[in-house]
Amino acid sequence: MRFLLDTHALIWWWLEDPMLSSRARTLIESGDEDILVSAISAYEIALKVQAGQLRSMIDTLEQFETATQEDRFVHLPLRYDHARLAGLLPGRHRDPFDRMIAAQGQIEGLTVITRDPQIAALGCKVLW
Repeated sequence: MRFLLDTHALIWWWLEDPMLSSRARTLIESGDEDILVSAISAYEIALKVQAGQLRSMIDTLEQFETATQEDRFVHLPLRYDHARLAGLLPGRHRDPFDRMIAAQGQIEGLTVITRDPQIAALGCKVLW
């Protein structure tokens, strides 16, 4: 199987935060599955760093590509079909980052690693 990290799961992985579920941590640690990271996560983290909400991520953000490679994560670029579907997804979820992650998960056939139940409500397979 292939998995897509929601931004909070990626942050918690890098910060070794206990908020990351043991199931997700075990899956990532195993190295047996393809774990993808969306370009939208870099943008979302950058906005939070700029707003002063994630000062602990400044160095990781500056080395984003290296950090993802060291963890054997696969880069998932944004494409127009991802953006189109994100805009067309039904439902009340208004977070554009989550909508993009959900659209990428659907189009690419990925299970999204997230604790956000609204991602599943947008039609994604989720793991937490």
